Amino acid sequence: MPADLIGRELSGSEAELLRVYTALRALVADATLPPCAAAGTRAALAHMAVLVGSLGLEFEHLLDEGVRRVKGACVGGGPGGLFLAILLRKADPESDVVVFERNAPDDTFGFGVVFSQETLEHIGAADAEVFAEITARFRYWTAIDVHRGGRHARSDGHAFAALSRRTLLQLLAARAAALGVDIRFRSEVTDVEALCSEYDLVVASDGVNSLVRNHLASDFGPVIDHRPAKYAWFGTTRPFQDFSFIFVDSPYGMFWAHVYPYDDTHSTFIVETTPETWARAGLDESAAMPRSPGESDLHALRFCEELFAEHLDGHELEGNNSRWLQFPIVTNSAWHSGNVVLLGDAAHTAHFSVGSGTKLALEDAIALAAAL
Repeated sequence: MPADLIGRELSGSEAELLRVYTALRALVADATLPPCAAAGTRAALAHMAVLVGSLGLEFEHLLDEGVRRVKGACVGGGPGGLFLAILLRKADPESDVVVFERNAPDDTFGFGVVFSQETLEHIGAADAEVFAEITARFRYWTAIDVHRGGRHARSDGHAFAALSRRTLLQLLAARAAALGVDIRFRSEVTDVEALCSEYDLVVASDGVNSLVRNHLASDFGPVIDHRPAKYAWFGTTRPFQDFSFIFVDSPYGMFWAHVYPYDDTHSTFIVETTPETWARAGLDESAAMPRSPGESDLHALRFCEELFAEHLDGHELEGNNSRWLQFPIVTNSAWHSGNVVLLGDAAHTAHFSVGSGTKLALEDAIALAAAL
């Protein structure tokens, strides 16, 4: 019977663990394994090291075999990818966690992000430091207002909180860096197979148009359904008091806005309409004009600013890569394949009218970290 370093004979179950461990080490050395299968085997080997390590000296000879640290990669440095990186480093400070983000640190698209009370409770339980940092900067409110034809209806007694998306990303990046996460800005992943081979865990947190998911489309079975309504995402310098849904008639048809505050001086302002109304207003012509990455459709911005002038109360709309879009409903037949897992918009989307995109990405990160 095999024995440990102090000469104690291993029990039958301990000897079986040693047998499995030895078999995994042999598989890792097999050069014929496909990259993703090899990476999955390495991940299993690393989990075995954690298991036997909990038994202390009895398995010290296994830990002396030189099992390397677990390596994880998050492709996409949005809220979901950064928060998962934080939770992975908290769970295993010895792990190597890298976040690949193609944009620069300040290249943030969007304006504000909204959280429900339930999501805040989950964030607080997962990481008290992140919770304290973001809640200190929150803009809170309780009501939902609907405006239509001079009439106003209110639903109150809710619990919402929001902050700037830029601020959220800065806070998450700072927390991740403090925990030892390697954040690589201006770093775009192009070789998914090489990434799967190098890392034990690959998380596709790279959004609706996920490169990782699309490369492994046969495994994930993505379906993207672009809905017909046209919408454009703006900000405004008017600090609305709460969620506001504003319906405005025009000579071309109805437009409506989804509005919510995210700090004391700014609000998110999303305008939506039917494709028929959009075309009658001539907005299709400016939308068809070529633009550089990040450039806003200024004609659309001015049009909407004039249309909703009564509700903007003298304030302007602001653009940030603002242009007409059609909302994509993303579904997948599977959310994981081998050592690759989908997270956030790469796995699913939630319409902006319910304000849950960032909320779901963070809850994905919490659930995935717990499962790992």
